[in-house]
This record gives sequence, structure tokens and C-alpha cells, in this order.
Amino acid sequence: MKKYTADKIFTLVGEPLENHVVITDNDGVIKSIDPIADHDVSSVNSYKGIITPGFVNTHCHLELSHMKGLVDTGTGLIPFISNVVKHRDFPEEQILDAIANADQEMYDEGIVAVGDISNKADTAVTKAKSKINYYTFVEMFDFMQSAMTDDTIDQYKEVFDAHSDENGNRKCFVPHAPYSVSEGLYEYIRNENYQDDTVSIHNQETAAEQELFKTKTGEFLKFYEGFGFGLDKLEATGNGSIYHAMKYMNAMMKTLFVHNTMTTAADIAAAHDWNYRTYWATCANANLYIENRLPDYQAFIDADAKMTIGTDSLTSNWQLSILEEMKTIKKYKSYVPVETLITWACKNGAEALGYDDQFGTLEIGKRPGLVHIDASVADDGTVDISTANARRI
Repeated sequence: MKKYTADKIFTLVGEPLENHVVITDNDGVIKSIDPIADHDVSSVNSYKGIITPGFVNTHCHLELSHMKGLVDTGTGLIPFISNVVKHRDFPEEQILDAIANADQEMYDEGIVAVGDISNKADTAVTKAKSKINYYTFVEMFDFMQSAMTDDTIDQYKEVFDAHSDENGNRKCFVPHAPYSVSEGLYEYIRNENYQDDTVSIHNQETAAEQELFKTKTGEFLKFYEGFGFGLDKLEATGNGSIYHAMKYMNAMMKTLFVHNTMTTAADIAAAHDWNYRTYWATCANANLYIENRLPDYQAFIDADAKMTIGTDSLTSNWQLSILEEMKTIKKYKSYVPVETLITWACKNGAEALGYDDQFGTLEIGKRPGLVHIDASVADDGTVDISTANARRI
């Protein structure tokens, strides 16, 4: 048996605990959570700061790990996408090494599960042997060109088949974004997935995306013209892109909207009315890296929305660290409580990816992983994570 305590223990099934100890077996399964007075303190691993469940990274692009530092910050989404396309081709060995290193870094920080976007099969080998559980989202797009759909499907089937769904890993097909998926491809994705799958979609990242669907004007028209594509079938509706996505996605499936930089309170309400199993992922550092703006988190808090935390990729971030995402949100949106951030990072993420039977909370019988955050805990119980580090224990 192993025993752990800290100034505060966040179980996420009640108020944070003080003067308690978490007891696990050698495989990390929680056997009990007891008052520390019931144990010989010399038998307990004691930490300054806090202990939380393992982190869940609900949105990552592990396959882009080799592109760290290659794309400029502050360009906006459309130039960013163009730069990603330009820099994707690297020697295979370099790509695979970067993927393996990023996986290890996430594990060391305490990440136990990742929702990972895959356009290629490059990450399959690392995921199959990783200590992290991966939910692979095989991301499909056809630039809203229905004529391309049949040609597109085969290449994504190969990616899907290359990824394992054993040893805790899962996989499904997902649409890339409202502006890049045709009606026919949405239909294919709906038909191929199971009702208990989670699907994700990039959502409302930039003003240009909103403009495209509201008025059929703006930068995305030029973006498509650059590829020689037209958008003849797209009609302006006066509504943002999330309404287009909801029109074609399966309202019975757990759905994870990602980024949500431009999402309003009305959009959140509409999504919750559309699907009670709606989750949201924020990737704060990526939002700052690309667009230099953050979502309106208060709108999500007011709506009691199930927010989760992702890192995006090393192309659009400086690291793949859930704690660094939490610190960024706390720095620029200080009204978000630390316990709320921990809930987003652990419990909500595990629920969104369907791993809440083992991850997300500290409960007897679960094997959630334990993370030590060397945060400062004041006498009144206030937790300061601004200069903290996190590591798996």
C-alpha cells in the first residue's frame, strides 16, 4: 500500500480535504481515503501544496509535435492553418521522436487521458504503447466539397484502422470544423460512429468563421479561392458557425466543442438545448498563440457548462501542460476559481471522453492517477497556482 497527503486534497466529489490521506495499492487503485490521525505519519508521503486526480487533456494534436516553434504567434487562424500545411512534411524519424517525447512529457506531468486529433497514422505506434489512455479523433474534412467525399473517406479509413482501440484506447471519426465539412461527409461520420462515442469539432475560433456563416463574407472566402474551391451551396443564415454544426451532427452523441473563442451565452444555451451531453474544451494558450484572445469563461460558468481543458498542439503552444493552461486562465481571467479549473482539468475531461469510470475523481476503486501541484496554500485555505509545477506521484 502507498499513502499520500498534502495541505489540500481535491477529490472532486465533495469539498477539498485537509488532514486526510489517500491510500492506493501498488497499481494505483484507491483503497481508502482516511483521516491522517488514523495512520502513522512516518508511513505517509507528505507534500506541500495540493493533490488532485490525474489531468485529462481533451484536445491535442500530438502528430504536430515536431513543429514546435515553427509557426509565428499572433497571425490569426487562417494564416496559421496555411503555415501548418506548409510545415507538415518532415523526416519520419524526426516526427516519431517528437511524438514520443511529447507523450512522455504529458505522462510525467500527470496527464492520464488525451483526446487526440489525428489526420495521419503517425501517432499510432506511440499511443499503442503509451501509459496514457488516448481517445483518437480521426478528423475528417473535404473543404465542404461534396464531390471530394468518396476520395477523402478511404484515406481516413486507413488512419482509423492504424490506431488501436485496445488497452484503454478508443477511437472514432469526427468532423474538423463547420467551415470544412460537407453535408455528405457529416452523414458518413454520423453513420460510422456509435451512440456511446464522443465526437469533437473545432468551433467558433475566429471572427472570420462567424462572418462566413452569418453573412457569407470575409477572409474564409479568399482562403477557399486560394485552393480553387467555391462555396456555392453555403447560404448566409445570420447565425454563427455552431448552428451549422448542430444542424448536421448527431444530437444523441456526446459532443465536445473545441476552442469556442467567439461563443456567446446564447450559443451555449442553444447547444445545451440541442444536446444535453454537450461539453466544451478550452485551449487558452493556443487561443493566445493564434488569435491573442480568450473565450468568455463567465458565460460558460453562468450556464453551468461542462468545460474541459486541452492544450492543442506544440505548433500552437509552448508546451503540452494542463497546469500551464490553468495558470494562463487564472492569470487573465482571475474570477475563475482554482477548484473550478481543477474540475475542468480532471472530472469534466474524464466525463467528456468517457473515462470517468476510472479517472477524474478520487474515489475508492478508481485508478485516477495522483498529481502533486506544489501550489501555495494560505492559512485561509486559498490556493495560488501562479508559480506552481505539477508532477505525477
